[in-house]
Amino acid sequence: MSIKIENLTKFYGTQKALDQITLSINPGQITGLLGPNGAGKSTLMKIIACFLPPSEGSVNVYGYDVIKSSLEVRKIIGYLPENNPLYPEMYVKEFLLFVAGLYNMGKSSSERVEHLIKLTGLSKEAHKKIGQLSKGYKQRVGLAQALMHDPQVLILDEPTSGLDPNQIIEIRNLIQEIGQTKTVILSTHIMQEV
Repeated sequence: MSIKIENLTKFYGTQKALDQITLSINPGQITGLLGPNGAGKSTLMKIIACFLPPSEGSVNVYGYDVIKSSLEVRKIIGYLPENNPLYPEMYVKEFLLFVAGLYNMGKSSSERVEHLIKLTGLSKEAHKKIGQLSKGYKQRVGLAQALMHDPQVLILDEPTSGLDPNQIIEIRNLIQEIGQTKTVILSTHIMQEV
């Protein structure tokens, strides 16, 4: 199992956001979480990505418990939150090299950045400031950042939210391509997306 979730419950005060979720996801599988806003999709993803602790139950990612071994889990997960945290004053390539530096990639940084720029379709935008990009291209930058350390699991929280129809198709195709080699979890409230 790539991800194994058993009896997962999450409370925010007295409000129950997740109630006894049990789910298994196999390696190389694309899994869509479908539900309206407030259904708990983002909460589930944040627990898997070690941003929130569960109230009850367990979550294991490639055999690592998200509580006991959160550093190991974080090494194998790439996470793109719904509100993509980018530095608008940085240039695309500069930002990706900065992220590579955070992962201590050393001499392989430039190669990895060039590969991700090509993979995510950012070649024409690589020398622009992030703040000048359309939302679709900003999503691509966020996706490249999430893929920087070549994670085994990719978590995408509403990756096509607010994009135009052409951008949605491009991001979907990119997710399908990435899903051939990685476990992908994505959330949406749109049925066609899943």
